[in-house]
Amino acid sequence: MKIGVIKETFPGENRVALTPLTTAKLVKKGAEVSIEPGLGSDLFFSDAAYLKAGAKLQTREDILKTADVLLRVRKPSLAEIGLMKPGVIHVSFLDPFNEKELINVLAAKQVSAISLEMIPRTTLAQKMDALSSQASLAGYAAVILAAERSKKIFPMMTTPSGTIPPARVFIVGAGVAGLQAIATAKRLGARVEAFDTRPVVKEQVQSLGAKFIEIDLGETGQTKDGYAKALTPEQLARQRDGMSKICAASDIVITTAQLFGRKAPVIITKEMVAGMKPGSILVDLAVESGGNVEGAQAGQEVDINGVRIIGLVNMPGKAAIDASEMLSANFVNFIEHSWNKEKSTLEMNLADDIIKGCLITHQGAIVNSSLNK
Repeated sequence: MKIGVIKETFPGENRVALTPLTTAKLVKKGAEVSIEPGLGSDLFFSDAAYLKAGAKLQTREDILKTADVLLRVRKPSLAEIGLMKPGVIHVSFLDPFNEKELINVLAAKQVSAISLEMIPRTTLAQKMDALSSQASLAGYAAVILAAERSKKIFPMMTTPSGTIPPARVFIVGAGVAGLQAIATAKRLGARVEAFDTRPVVKEQVQSLGAKFIEIDLGETGQTKDGYAKALTPEQLARQRDGMSKICAASDIVITTAQLFGRKAPVIITKEMVAGMKPGSILVDLAVESGGNVEGAQAGQEVDINGVRIIGLVNMPGKAAIDASEMLSANFVNFIEHSWNKEKSTLEMNLADDIIKGCLITHQGAIVNSSLNK
């Protein structure tokens, strides 16, 4: 079975789907791995290192035309799908709920499309959970970026001139990204507060040394996969009211709230931004899915009356070497789960819970029940 990996074309995307180390693991299993020349050059993974691991170099077009399995970070273009052979297994982030045309084209081409976002959050699938592995790095990178942009230091510091108080950091959302942001901000010495609509995460927030902010929103909770449930307009208004004073007193606010398969909720309004101190930093980690901060712009940093709103995309790519190592391990673990040792092939077992959860199109049809509702 031929596994192909091509370079990413999304602006600023420097992560790779396979590293030389994970390439060697797949070759050892009996797979033939082909990569596009220069695949890992931005991360100092040389073509020679891939060749030593057992990979072959092949042009982008030839990989697209001949691969049995295609691994990549971002979704394919329609033109790329046109080059793929029917029956190819394509594995990447797909954003299937917001890419209806793409999904229809994948189905028409008879591509077996795996969406990394849809891998179930179960104990067995944990080692394949690319969404979580990348979110943890996004939370880390958001804090480091905010610390670099801020005009204040994070830790309390006693000097001959007096004591400098610690920076106040407010994290909205205590999922994987939020918890990593809390941990990173605490390691840097900041005073950290956090809020989440799910009371169940309070203990996790406190275990990291942060203060959990409680706002009475009425009945809230999480989905079976651990995602926050959408709030009603009344609950959102109550949440914003409760957070306004905290935002006004904070030096840095990081928002991480996303709803799986839906547009991210606007949590920080323009009125709340106006109430923040000049010099404050806002980092919106949900900007690629619509954004939590009113006024945030994807791929840009904007200044509103002295408050800097950071809406940079691909935050895991700020630590691209580690992100690629984690992501490529997720790919290999996924392949190992469905690998037929006798035939050295990757098989789509539709009765398998993990495959059932993340397989979007197969044999000319959209087969994922979440998309057929």
